[in-house]
Amino acid sequence: MAIVELVMPKMGESIMEATILRWHKKPGDKVKLDETVLEIATDKVDSEVPSIAEGEITEVLFNENDVVPVGTVIARVLTAAGAPVAASPATPSPAAAAPKVVSDSHFQTAPARTEAVAPVSGEARFYSPLVLTIAQQEGVNFAELEKIPGSGTEGRVTKNDILDYIANRSNSTSTHIQEPVVVQEAPKQREVATVPASNSYGGNVEIIEMDRMRKLIAEHMVRSVHTSPHVTSFAEADVTNMVRWREQVKKDFEKREGEKITFMPLFVEAVVKCIKKFPLVNCSLDGDKIILKKDINIGMAAALPSGNLIVPVIRNADTLNLVGLTKQVNQLANAARQNRLKPEDTQNGTFTITNVGTFGSLTGTPIINQPQVAILAVGAIKKRPVVVETPQGDSIAIRHMMYLSMSYDHRIVDGSLGSTFLSAVAHEMENFDPGKEY
Repeated sequence: MAIVELVMPKMGESIMEATILRWHKKPGDKVKLDETVLEIATDKVDSEVPSIAEGEITEVLFNENDVVPVGTVIARVLTAAGAPVAASPATPSPAAAAPKVVSDSHFQTAPARTEAVAPVSGEARFYSPLVLTIAQQEGVNFAELEKIPGSGTEGRVTKNDILDYIANRSNSTSTHIQEPVVVQEAPKQREVATVPASNSYGGNVEIIEMDRMRKLIAEHMVRSVHTSPHVTSFAEADVTNMVRWREQVKKDFEKREGEKITFMPLFVEAVVKCIKKFPLVNCSLDGDKIILKKDINIGMAAALPSGNLIVPVIRNADTLNLVGLTKQVNQLANAARQNRLKPEDTQNGTFTITNVGTFGSLTGTPIINQPQVAILAVGAIKKRPVVVETPQGDSIAIRHMMYLSMSYDHRIVDGSLGSTFLSAVAHEMENFDPGKEY
C-alpha cells in the first residue's frame, strides 16, 4: 500500500495559484487513473484535474472556493500494490510537480508547516491578485506589503500571511490606548456629513454579484495597472487595399480552405512582421532582467458566452502562412465561444491583439496582459473622405480608415520604440499587397 499525493498543477507562466471550483470525489471514493477529481479555475481558464493514480481518496485538504498555491498538496490517494500510477502527473500543464509517493507507515496526517521567509531587500516580489485585493481593502500600503514575511514559495506572501499581519496590526493598535483628550465644545456645532456604509444603496437599484470569472479578470486588471506604468500611443491606417483584397478572395478562400477569412489573421501577419524588426516589444520583465522571447506567440482577445473576454494564444505565429493563421484564429475563437479552450490554449503569449472594432469602438486604451509588455487594439474600419497624394497632386477620396492604439510598459518600452513600432504596423497594413497570393 502507498499514498500518492495530488498537487495543484501549474497552469501557466504567471499563474501562482488557482481556485477550487468543485470536488468530484470525496474521502472514501474510489478513483481510476486519469479520472477527474476536481475542477479548478484561474483568471485565464477553467480546467479539470485528473487523478495520477488508481485507488481510494483518503484525504481532501482544501474546500471548494479555496485559493491554493501551485505545487501544494490538495488530496491524497491510497493505492494498492501494483495499482496504475502515472509516470508523470496527468495534470493540465506539463509544468506541474511530479507526484510524491510515501509509505503509508510514514503517513503524516497534517501537512508540514512552512516557515515564513523575510523578503530580500531590493529583490522584486510577486504578489497574487488575491493578496493585492486584500491589501487594498484593508489599507495596507505597498511599503507595508514589502515588509511582510512570506511563507509561500520563495518567500511569496500568501493569503494567510497578509491576514495574520492585518490581525496583529489591529491588535497592536487596540492595545496602545491613549489617555482621553478633553476637547472644549464649540459654541455652535457644525453639521458633519455622514458617509453611507458600503452596503447602503440609494434609489431603485439591483444588486448583481460578480461571477467568479469577472472577479478574476478584475484582479488581473488591477494587478497589471499596479505592475506596469502604462503609456498608450495612437496611429491611423488606410486599410483600403486590405478590405478590397478580402472582399475579392473570401468566397474562393472559404471554398478552397473550408475556412472563413476575417481581418484578424491579416492583423496578426502584419504585427508578426513588425515584431521581427522590433523584438524588444516581445519580452517580459523579471525584476531588473529583460526576458527577450524568441518565440512569437500572439494572444487574441476573444469573447466567452458569458460576455467575459479570454486571450487564447496562436503559438509560433511567425512560422504560419496566412492559411495557417486563419485556421488557428477560427479554431481558437470557436473554442472560446463554446467554452472548450484547454489550459495550454491560453499560456505563454508574448504579445496581445484585441479587436475593439468588433464591438463598434473606434479605438481604446487596452490594459497590458501580464507578464507581457505591450498590447495592440485595432478599432472599427470606417469609410471616410481623406486626402490622397497622387502624381497629379492631392485629391480627396473615400477610403477605409482604422485607428490603432498600443499600450506598453514604460519601464522597458520607451515612447520612441512604442510609437515607431505602432507606426510600422500601420505602414505594413497600408502597404498590403492587393495581388497577394494565399
